[in-house]
Amino acid sequence: MIALIRRLLVLFVRIVVGARSEWRGCTPDPRRRIYFANHNSHVDTVAVMAALPWPVRRLTHPVAARDYWGTTAFRRFIAEKGLRAVLIDRKPLPDSNPLEPIERLLEEGRSVLIFPEGTRSASDEIAPFRSGIYRLACRFPDVDLVPIHLDNLQRILPKGSWLIVPITCTARFGKPLRVEPGEGKDAFLARARAAVIELADGERIA
Repeated sequence: MIALIRRLLVLFVRIVVGARSEWRGCTPDPRRRIYFANHNSHVDTVAVMAALPWPVRRLTHPVAARDYWGTTAFRRFIAEKGLRAVLIDRKPLPDSNPLEPIERLLEEGRSVLIFPEGTRSASDEIAPFRSGIYRLACRFPDVDLVPIHLDNLQRILPKGSWLIVPITCTARFGKPLRVEPGEGKDAFLARARAAVIELADGERIA
């Protein structure tokens, strides 16, 4: 039953928004990876998952905010059962490690999908990345980080709205990157953000 719900979610997104994929800097591969994308809409997670081929999608877990997706039984069901998401705390307790659930999945050889901006943007501008992606890159230096740019999703489901506008979405997958020797946090975060922006194909994104 759960597997059927997952397939129906993917089918629904493919029908409504297309969820096309363009693999520009790499090819689909079930190996362990950290996928990271810009964040404009509640549809973002499902759009990326729908754009992944099944052998990759079955091993990939999106990361979602517990303070939103864990607030009701329905949202938690959609996140944890429908999308197989891992919920994390955006405002963790002192001395806790909010990345621990993600690290555990990577240690098990699975891939994750994260949104380094931390929250959805209200415009096409990609916000500065938070430090979690850098910490993961340092913790798993042998894992490729694959940038993804999602277009049109802010128009498909604007922030604050639940009215879906059927517009084709494209998920562009770029060249994998890792932390370079001696590269600091700020430099890496800027480079990772630039990698997503470069996939925008001339869209007005700062």
